[in-house]
Amino acid sequence: MTPLRLNLLLAVILTLVSAIALFAGSGGAGPAALIAPDDELGSLVLRELRLPRVLLGILVGAGLGAAGAALQGFFRNPLADPGIVGVSASAGLGAVICLYFGLSSLFALALPVAGVIGAAFGVLALFAIAGRGASATTLILAGVAVNATAGAVTALLMNLAPNPWALAEIAYWLMGSLGDASWTEVGFAAPVILTGLIVLVPLARGLDALGLGEETARSLGIGLGRLKLAVVLGTALAVGGGVAVAGAIGFVGLVVPHVLRPLVAWRAGALILPSALGGAVLIILADLATRLLSGPGIPLYLGVLTALIGAPFFLWLVRHTQRRAP
Repeated sequence: MTPLRLNLLLAVILTLVSAIALFAGSGGAGPAALIAPDDELGSLVLRELRLPRVLLGILVGAGLGAAGAALQGFFRNPLADPGIVGVSASAGLGAVICLYFGLSSLFALALPVAGVIGAAFGVLALFAIAGRGASATTLILAGVAVNATAGAVTALLMNLAPNPWALAEIAYWLMGSLGDASWTEVGFAAPVILTGLIVLVPLARGLDALGLGEETARSLGIGLGRLKLAVVLGTALAVGGGVAVAGAIGFVGLVVPHVLRPLVAWRAGALILPSALGGAVLIILADLATRLLSGPGIPLYLGVLTALIGAPFFLWLVRHTQRRAP
C-alpha cells in the first residue's frame, strides 16, 4: 500500500470513529443535536463537551503517534516510545512542577510550556545515556533510568504536597484523561502539538536515509546534528503539549508505529504521518471505551486503559525482538 493510500484510509477511519465518539453515549447529543437550537441540552453537550474532547483526543493521539515513529526511526529500534523511554514521565514532571509551585497561574500557556520543557529534558537525557543506534537492552535501561528519575522527583513533590486535595489532583491528573477537555485545553494544546508535528513530518527523508546507516545518510547530505535537534524539538512539542493537558497516556507511540510499519514497507520516514493518524484513531477509540465503561462515580482513566492494552503488547514485542536477535 502506498503511503498516500494508507494516509487517506486512516483519515477516513479517523473521521468515522470521531463521528461515532461525538454521538455515542447518553446526554441527548445524537445526530439531531446538530440542528437543535443552541440552548438545548443536546446541542450544548455536543458543542461544549463532546466536540472539544474529540478534537483534543485527535491532537494528543497524533502527537504521541508521530513522536513514537520519529524516535523509533532515529534510534532504529522498534522499542522506542515516548512513555517507555521516559519522555512522557519527564513531560509529566515538568507539568507537575508547574502545578506544585503555582506557576500555571502566571500566564495562560505556562502548563503546556512546562510540559514541553520537561519532555525536552527527557529526550536529551535519553540521547545522552543511550546514544543513537542503541541496542534494545541499552534503550530500555536508559528509558528506565529517565523514567525512574522523573518518577522519583514527581513522587517527592506528591509527598510534599501541602494538602490531600493537591495530592489527589496531581495523582488523578497523572493517570491521563480527556474528561475535563474544553475549548481552553484545545486552544492550549493545538499550537504546541501542531508545531511539533510540523517539525517531525518533514524529517521523513532524513530518517529514511538514516535507516541505511549514518555514513550513507551523511553522503546523501543529511546533517545528523540538525536531525537530532529536530527530533528533540518535535518530540518535546508533540508529547509535552499533550501531557500538559491530558496527563500521562502511554504506549500509543509504541503500538501504532509497530502495527503500521509493514504497510509502509518498513520505511521509518514514511511512518510518521500514518502514525499520527493512527495514534489519533487509537486515542479516540480508547477514550470512547472509557466513557462507555465508566460507572457512576467510578471513572476509568484513559491512561489506565492504554496501559492495560500496551503493556502486554510491549512484553510480546520484547520477546519477539529477542527471538530475532542473532
